[in-house]
Amino acid sequence: MKQIIVRTDPKDKKELEKILEDVNHYFTKEDGILKAIVFVPNDKLDSTLDSIISIVDLRFKERMIEVYSPDFVISSSLKREEMKKNEVKERTPVEIIMDSVRTYSQIDNNKVLLIAIAGIIAMIGLFMNSVAIVIGAMLLSPMLGPIYAFSINVTVGRGNDALKNVMQLLALVFLVIILSGISTFILRNFVELQLTEEIMLRTSISRIYLPMSFFIGLAAILTLAKKITEGLAGVAIAAALLPPAAVTGILMVLEPSKSLGAFTITIENILGLMTGGLFASLLLDIVPRGSYERSAAKKMTIRIIIVLSILIILLSLIFTFRA
Repeated sequence: MKQIIVRTDPKDKKELEKILEDVNHYFTKEDGILKAIVFVPNDKLDSTLDSIISIVDLRFKERMIEVYSPDFVISSSLKREEMKKNEVKERTPVEIIMDSVRTYSQIDNNKVLLIAIAGIIAMIGLFMNSVAIVIGAMLLSPMLGPIYAFSINVTVGRGNDALKNVMQLLALVFLVIILSGISTFILRNFVELQLTEEIMLRTSISRIYLPMSFFIGLAAILTLAKKITEGLAGVAIAAALLPPAAVTGILMVLEPSKSLGAFTITIENILGLMTGGLFASLLLDIVPRGSYERSAAKKMTIRIIIVLSILIILLSLIFTFRA
């Protein structure tokens, strides 16, 4: 159950009464402002907000809409409403989704530290030829956030924020590459390092990586949207990015001629994850409420899809040329 509080012009009362006739509500007046208090089931929240926003002119600062989750409400009519079976699928309001990605607008130092540690652990696991250690590194690596935020920001028309997310993702990937390279350079002065099977597996470019990373990105964003824990969804993302990035750093020191293959796989996976995440956001129909904002966001989404498609084609040409 959600509580919506609407502050608007008293002239809007008749129109609000029409759209709220099927839900519990009442009106009061405070200092010449009409205050509507509305109680709606969770599955009706999004559609009710759309109807209210179409009436209330939010350009005026004294007019606003607030949404709350009451701890509990004692009301026989509300109880009956909650017990009714509703075939309308519950939908998370776009405002909540947009707010959930604000935390990714800046790089979190704690997450950077975690990714740095995960990169070093992955490098050790690769040298030890230990799948278990590499998987353990993936569990530590919080790389899902920038991809999730990128997907949402594009479909809601926040181009600048989406660009920041791309820069954050690239910065984290290059951090793993650089740390792996530096660590390898230091370690080879003390121990004999060998190119294990786990390392060599990530030097051969294959056409399978792109569709694989696309579906990983698609599944990760869909599961995150279903409120499955970020850790579970993020492991798949880390699996596509962390090992090839670590291998790139290793090979830049030990076998530079083979590092391009691992780096190409890393970039290929980044493009696939971003494309898959973007399509997941489209499938979830995450768009702004306003018609103008929705139109602008649609244009931006189309442009980004075109750019990603061009980059994927160029990468495919590089793959063909190398083959």
